[in-house]
Amino acid sequence: MNNTRPQHRGLMLEEKLLFEQSMQGRCGVDLPSTKNFQNNTGISLRQNIGLPQVSEPQVVRHFVRLSQMNYSIDGGFFPLGSCTMKHNPRLNEKLARLDGFANIHPLQPEESTQGALKLIYTLENWLAELCGLPAVTLTPAAGAHGELAGMMVIKKALEEKEHKKGQKRKLVLVPDSAHGTNPATAKTCGYDVHTIPSAADGRINITALKEAILQHGQNIAAFMVTNPNTCGLFEYNTLEIANLLHNVGAYFYCDGANFNAIVGKARPGDLGVDVMQFNLHKTFSTPHGGGGPGCGPIAVRSELEKFLPIPRVIKKDETYHFKTDNPQSIGRLKAFHGHFGMMVRALSYMMSHGKNGLKQVAEDAVLNANYLLKNLEEHFHTPFEGPCMHECLLSDKIQKEHGITTTDIAKGLIEYGFHPMTVYFPLIVKGAMLIEPTESEPKEVLDEFIMTMHHLANLIKNEDGQTLLKALPASTPRRRLDETQAARRPTLRYKK
Repeated sequence: MNNTRPQHRGLMLEEKLLFEQSMQGRCGVDLPSTKNFQNNTGISLRQNIGLPQVSEPQVVRHFVRLSQMNYSIDGGFFPLGSCTMKHNPRLNEKLARLDGFANIHPLQPEESTQGALKLIYTLENWLAELCGLPAVTLTPAAGAHGELAGMMVIKKALEEKEHKKGQKRKLVLVPDSAHGTNPATAKTCGYDVHTIPSAADGRINITALKEAILQHGQNIAAFMVTNPNTCGLFEYNTLEIANLLHNVGAYFYCDGANFNAIVGKARPGDLGVDVMQFNLHKTFSTPHGGGGPGCGPIAVRSELEKFLPIPRVIKKDETYHFKTDNPQSIGRLKAFHGHFGMMVRALSYMMSHGKNGLKQVAEDAVLNANYLLKNLEEHFHTPFEGPCMHECLLSDKIQKEHGITTTDIAKGLIEYGFHPMTVYFPLIVKGAMLIEPTESEPKEVLDEFIMTMHHLANLIKNEDGQTLLKALPASTPRRRLDETQAARRPTLRYKK
C-alpha cells in the first residue's frame, strides 16, 4: 500500500480491521454492574478475551463498508467465462424463503415434508426431460461432487460387468481443454488419465481419439467431455465420439457445466451421452460465491439408474418417499439430500421460463457472446475461427508484441469499473481471456464493456499509454499486489 497519501477514493472508503479501530473501554452499550454476582461455572472469570472494543457506529459502518467492497452480479457485469455468472431473479429468492421450504428439517417425518419431496421429484423430471436421460438424482452438492457421483456410477457399473469377465478397466480419457476437476475426479476414482489433444479448430482431435481407442480399447472406462467445451465451442462430433466409445464398452460422460448454451436446444442423451452432471448454480440461476452452496445433479441412462446414490425420492400412489434400500447403489454421498434451497430456486427459474423461455436463454446467451466476439476480434487475437457458443475466447497475442499482457488488460478493466473476465484459461491458449456475457445482460452493458476493451487496446499505441496501462488500477484502495507471494505466504492472523 502507498502510505504517502490517503487511501479513500471518492466515496470508496479504505476500511481498517475492527481490531485496528479498537480502543480500551469503548463500548456500544452501557450495562449496569450485576449486584451480588456469583460465578457458578467453576472456572475463573475471563477479564479480557481479545474482542475489539468499538462503538455502535463503528460496528455498523464497518460491516456496511465491507458489504460495499463485495463485487457481485447485483452490482455490475460479471464476465467470467465457464462460470455463467447470470442474474438471479428475485422471485427465486422469495420462494426459497417460504416458511414451508426454508424452515423444514431433513429428519422430519415424511408426511410433514410432502411439498419438499414433491419439489425434488418434479425438478428431477424437468432435468430428465431437458437432458434426454431418464434417471436423475439431486444428491450431489455441486459440480465437482456431481462429477464424482457420475464417475462412481460408471465405476460401479463396470465392476459389475468386469466381475463376470475377470477384467478391470483402468483408464479415463480427458481432453486437454477440460476443467481441472475432470482428471482430478478420474484419479480420485482410482483411474489413470490419458489426455486427448485438441485439434486446430479448438475441438477434440478425433484422429487422436481414434488412436487412443485403438491402442487402449477394452482398458478405457470412460471419456469425460465438456460440451460446449472450455474454448466456448460446440463439439459437433458427439455422435461419432459416442459410437467409438460404446464399440469398446466404454461410457460417455458429459460435463454439463456449460449447459446454459444448449438448454432447450440440444439434449446430451440424444447425442449418445451416458452420464452427465448439471450445475444448477450456473444454468438455472442460483447464487454463486463464498464456496457455495451449489447443486450438481447427475442424470444417467436407464440401465445405470440402479447405481445412483441413496436416498432417492419415489412416488407411490399420491405420496412421496425417500427410498434407501438399494444394495446396488454407490451409497450415500451426503448426510442428507443435497442443497435444498438451490433446488427451490432452480425449479422456480424453470417454471418461470417454461420450455420456450429456457430455449431463449440459450439463444440469447449465444447471441450476446457472438456480439462481443464480433466487436472485439479486430483489436484482440481470436485463437479459433468462426462463431462461438455462450462465451468468446480471445488472447493477448497482439498486445504482447508491445509488452502488454492479459494481466494488464484485466487490471485495466478494474480501473474502469468492470470485473475482469476469466484469465489464462483454458490452458491450451496462451494469454487466454474467456468472456461469458450470459443472456441476462442488455446491449448497453455489452457496448460499455466493448468500448472499454477498445480503449485498453488503443492505449498500447504509444509508450505513454503502455506505461499507464501497466500502472492500472490506480483509483482502487489496493493497487497491484504480489499475487504469487500472497498465495504462497498469506498472513492469516492479525498482529498488533
